[in-house]
Amino acid sequence: MILEKIHSPADVKALSREETERLCVELRRFLVDQVSKTGGHLASNLGAVELTVALHRVFDTASDRLVFDVGHQCYVHKALTGRQELFSTLRTFGGLSGFPKPYESGHDAFIAGHASNSVSVALGMARARTLLKENYTVIALIGDGALTGGLAYEGLNNAGESGEPLIVILNDNGMSINPNVGAMSNHLSRLRTRPGYYHFKKWYRNALGNSEFGMKVYRFNHRIKTAVKKTLWPGSTLFEDMGFTYLGPVDGHNLDRLCHVLQWAKELNRPVVVHVNTIKGKGYPFAEQDPGKFHGIAPFDPETGLVKKKEINSFSHVFGNALTEYAQRDGRVCAITAAMEDGTGLHHFAKTLPERFFDVGIAEGHAVSMAAGMAKQGLIPVFAVYSSFLQRSYDMLIHDVALSNLHVVLAVDRAGLVGADGETHHGSLDALFLPEIPNMTVLCPSNYAELRKMLEQALFEIEGPVAVRYPRGGEGAYRDDSGSAPIVCLRPGTDITLVSYGTLINNVLEAAEELERQGISAQVLKLNCIAPMEKGCLMRSVRATRRLLVVEDSFGAGCVGQRIAAMMAEEGWAPEKLILKNLGKTIAPQGTVAELQRSYGLDARGIVESVLEECR
Repeated sequence: MILEKIHSPADVKALSREETERLCVELRRFLVDQVSKTGGHLASNLGAVELTVALHRVFDTASDRLVFDVGHQCYVHKALTGRQELFSTLRTFGGLSGFPKPYESGHDAFIAGHASNSVSVALGMARARTLLKENYTVIALIGDGALTGGLAYEGLNNAGESGEPLIVILNDNGMSINPNVGAMSNHLSRLRTRPGYYHFKKWYRNALGNSEFGMKVYRFNHRIKTAVKKTLWPGSTLFEDMGFTYLGPVDGHNLDRLCHVLQWAKELNRPVVVHVNTIKGKGYPFAEQDPGKFHGIAPFDPETGLVKKKEINSFSHVFGNALTEYAQRDGRVCAITAAMEDGTGLHHFAKTLPERFFDVGIAEGHAVSMAAGMAKQGLIPVFAVYSSFLQRSYDMLIHDVALSNLHVVLAVDRAGLVGADGETHHGSLDALFLPEIPNMTVLCPSNYAELRKMLEQALFEIEGPVAVRYPRGGEGAYRDDSGSAPIVCLRPGTDITLVSYGTLINNVLEAAEELERQGISAQVLKLNCIAPMEKGCLMRSVRATRRLLVVEDSFGAGCVGQRIAAMMAEEGWAPEKLILKNLGKTIAPQGTVAELQRSYGLDARGIVESVLEECR
């Protein structure tokens, strides 16, 4: 086994050509075997095997800076940089992360988890290198899906103009998670029709670059070629017009060619785009046939490709079916996604009402602004988006939606702790920033029945911008429909008031039962709406019990608990005991939701312990 002998990139560089080819075969077998046990991002990593090996043959990531975009394609990189033995802990609590993390290894240049920022980050590193007079190469590895995000073009525009030596590798597999959409995807498809171009280009440059006269001829011919190309093929020189030397397209599964082109890109010592064509899921038939399914997959049987754990119903699935039903009732209702059709449960909507389904690519800011335009002209747009991805739309929510009080509905999926994807994907901020946006209503269903009802209210009853936030996965034991009241008392009590929202109410109810067994009477209030906040019920309850505990899986600063305390202070009153249980100032790591809740004391046991400490 070649892979067992690889402990660092130096071992990769020492391999013969034949051994390197065998290494790629073994890496694919290793990926399928490991991810089938833990779950994770498979198809994207299978497609990047040769490219990653080539990167480690040409560069030294201990000093050279390799910046991943999104980072879900970093598994091979981790396996080649001394972390093979940790793959059994992939995406588990305290284990190996599924994304680049500098705290894991010096070979991970920058934390990643969201799309389109790699070129900007890499340019910052290149500028630092130049100003500090240091010597290393900076590489940004970005997928074609990430090129649907506007930040990628801000970075490309500035990087090309800068003249800074920088290599941008465009890993073009025609997919992000769902098939890519838009003009850029079509543009890259046209570029694929030029195989072999870079071979001649390198020979031509080398042939004329050995003399001053030759370089004059080269520059003169280059100007003529560029003018002709712009005339006959408008748009074909996008990267070159930005200031990059364009190399490609290159077969992303041909190691020799990849190493050759990457070495050339390094020698050019200027901004370069290397366009690499890869096949998502390469080498594993099930992943090649269905790369979307194997993009991020639960543990599965490698022999059959079937997921071991049967899929259960989820908030995302219920949302998608309910929205389709409501849209069939009212022709104004439209659905928007940012390259997350399946993840947000909109697959059924897209099939049923394709003319009212809009996938804008990885462009959350654009999605919100487009939704604002749709709402202004009389439609009811629903933007289904993961909580952590919605963060990129903050300015648009304020400027384009809130200032005009437009009726845009946000279906905020993956709110709260999400689990194995870790720091970059937890929805720990939306409960803080959404309530502070003018005119925003924020609804928090605790189960499927409430999700359906609150979505209907958001669409047809509430004016202005509305967010319906719900967690990843399924509902808990609490299945009652608490109605449309902003605050509902689920359990009477006299000693302390326990407050929460969303599915965390399950932990609170369980804690209240245990407290009763220990002689403490806890009243339980469930917040159906966290903005605007209804204070009457809260004030009456806390005045009666004199103690308040608020449980939420968000950061502490600006949390709902603090807003409740501030509201009471404005009324000139404060509880005798105030306990805020949340994530504090820390960013939650990866792990199952149950593990993370337990570690932060947000489970029933942690709630009980906090109450006993204050009430005895």
